[in-house]
Amino acid sequence: MELDELQERTFTRATAVTRRAYPPERRLSGELLSGYLDRRVFAVVTTTRPDGRPHAAITSYFRRGTSFWMPTAVGSAREGNVRHEPWLALVVTEGDRAEHVVVIVEGPCHAVDKSAVPADVAETTREEWVSVWLCLEATRLISYVSEGSAL
Repeated sequence: MELDELQERTFTRATAVTRRAYPPERRLSGELLSGYLDRRVFAVVTTTRPDGRPHAAITSYFRRGTSFWMPTAVGSAREGNVRHEPWLALVVTEGDRAEHVVVIVEGPCHAVDKSAVPADVAETTREEWVSVWLCLEATRLISYVSEGSAL
C-alpha cells in the first residue's frame, strides 16, 4: 500500500527520538491506516504566513492515494499561505489519553482552481463558497494508536 510505503520511508529518515515516540507496534498500517483516514472528514492543517508565523485551521479533506485535497476559497489565509510557501502539514486525530489515534502528514501543497479539480474530489462537497482546492502531495506520514484505542 502507498501509505505503508510512505510511512516506512518516513521512519527510515526519522530521528531516534521520533522512532521511539512512534514505535512500530503502535503505528497504524495497511487497511487500518487507509480506513482510518478515509472514514475521517476533518483535520487540522498548518501553513506558514508570509511573515513566518504559523497558521492553523480546521478543514475537511478527501484522500486520493497519497494526495489530500482540501476545499477553500480564493483569498483565504490558507490559500495565500500555500501560494507563498507551498508546504502544508495535516493532522487527523481522535480520542484522548490512553484511547487516542493520530496521523500526521506533511508535504508540498499547491492550489488548484475549482474547474481543474478531479470530479471524484469535487463531488465531496457542494459548498458554493469553495473556489479553489489545496492539494497536499504527502512526502512524510507518521501514525500512532494508543493501546487502549478501540481501533
